[in-house]
Amino acid sequence: MKKIMLLSASAAILLSSCVSNKKYAELEAKQKETQDQLNTATVKLNACLEDKDEMTERIKVLNNTNAALLNNVGDLATLSKKEAENLERSLESIKEKDLAIKSMRDAINKKDSVTLALVTSLKGAIGNMNDEDIEINVEKGVVYVSISDKLLFDSGRYNVTNKAKEVLGKVATVIKNKPDIEFMVEGHTDDKSISTSMFQDNWDLSVKRATSVVRILQDEFDVDPKRMTAAGRSYYMPVASNETADGRARNRRTRIVVLPKLDQFYGMIEEGMEQASKASN
Repeated sequence: MKKIMLLSASAAILLSSCVSNKKYAELEAKQKETQDQLNTATVKLNACLEDKDEMTERIKVLNNTNAALLNNVGDLATLSKKEAENLERSLESIKEKDLAIKSMRDAINKKDSVTLALVTSLKGAIGNMNDEDIEINVEKGVVYVSISDKLLFDSGRYNVTNKAKEVLGKVATVIKNKPDIEFMVEGHTDDKSISTSMFQDNWDLSVKRATSVVRILQDEFDVDPKRMTAAGRSYYMPVASNETADGRARNRRTRIVVLPKLDQFYGMIEEGMEQASKASN
């Protein structure tokens, strides 16, 4: 670089003494252009050097990574017998967990299929009834049949009406065809307090209405009493606001809750795990 600048300066002095001013100006412009090109080349060279340094660092990192991998492979190749057994047990544990998850999923799917079949049967049996008086739905895998008190009972009483017995008979037919299920009959009221010679309070009313439905299912439709539970909820589980007449009417209801049999559910899981274990051996 210094030699080039010195030659350029010498040339300029020499030329200034033996060439015209016009020629000198042309040479001076050309020298400036050459200098600019030299500066540009220098910048590019420095950039290339920086790129080279960066690539060198990357290569070092890759080499270190490869060395670590090779060391790991060597460690694996020289596993002691005990370490190999521990590794085998760990892999077997993972495999068993995978089988357990699959079995649980299969059991859940089977349970969902049973639930769907039950809902279909119930809707098919009582599908011609007014939807405002009867609702069938599924929440978190549990089947609920909700029947309004307007259909089941006369106002302020707990004796089941003849019209309601027709509905309960249809429900009983479906329940009796599925002997593996258990269910609970819940009585619900609105929040209007009641205290008469017949009922002490809303708790009393809700329990007596649930018990009345259970007795009808047992005495008139031969449902096994061991499969039933009667419960009163009073007004503590509303489905609508008690501030309006319509809301209070919705809250006055009797609900049949199909209880999931957890022992059967876990039995399906255990059966699935046993079958999966046999298949893997």
